[in-house]
Amino acid sequence: MKQILFTLIVLISTFLEAQTTEILDTIYANDSKNVALFFPEPIRQGITGSENFVFTYNREKEQYFGLLQAQPGKESNLLVINRNGSIFSYIVRYKAQLSKLNYFVPLSNSIGNEKPKLADSIQTETSEKSIDNDTYYYQKFCSYLLDRRQYLGRFTRRNDGVILRLENIVFDKEELYFVIQIRNNSTLDYDLNFLNLSIETRQKGKKKSLQRLYQEPIFKHHLPSKIAVNETVRFIYVMPKFSLSNDRRVILELNEKAGERNIELKISHKYINNPN
Repeated sequence: MKQILFTLIVLISTFLEAQTTEILDTIYANDSKNVALFFPEPIRQGITGSENFVFTYNREKEQYFGLLQAQPGKESNLLVINRNGSIFSYIVRYKAQLSKLNYFVPLSNSIGNEKPKLADSIQTETSEKSIDNDTYYYQKFCSYLLDRRQYLGRFTRRNDGVILRLENIVFDKEELYFVIQIRNNSTLDYDLNFLNLSIETRQKGKKKSLQRLYQEPIFKHHLPSKIAVNETVRFIYVMPKFSLSNDRRVILELNEKAGERNIELKISHKYINNPN
């Protein structure tokens, strides 16, 4: 499964306390052996910056170690976040012959913590426009995903020159991020009435029927109200984490205001249960 990378600049600008410049250690890996990294706290998230490096860890039950492998290619970086918010960052390189297979990482190697310092009481009281930490995190992570451009390559539907595409489904923390694209290749602007995400259940028995249950996003990033002629828009729905049985699927329903260029995009339970 492809991994997701927050760049060091984004991390510093969004989550970290002011830090002095750190010299990152280098970890070597190859495609024939597992390099094990043991951390002082269980791993909540592990990310590599290039597809020729893979860092695997237990996503279901947090554990203290992860395994790194590499294919030949350019150097990259590895970012690991522990359960307590401690952040560790390393340069990773491919090396055919390895002299070290196990790394025991002390807490002192942490470059910082993703939890920002609490603002002092005066700033808190006077900052009427401040937003909560969750919303701030959603905004930054959504911006990162829109810059990254990763495609599932399967989910596209069109109607009269209007194209609805699901680019990606990404799992992070306790949320699923649905990266969505709408392209207007028609000769008329497209006024968006709504785009709903629903779970559809196929009822069993002699009288088969379909039942849909609308799911409310907890955050919408860059949702447009209009898509002009020859314009492409990309936006994100953030949903609480969920999984589906094999008799259920997700439906993206795009509806045009005062028009009939409506589109439905069906997403199998397999892709919901195995996000990036």
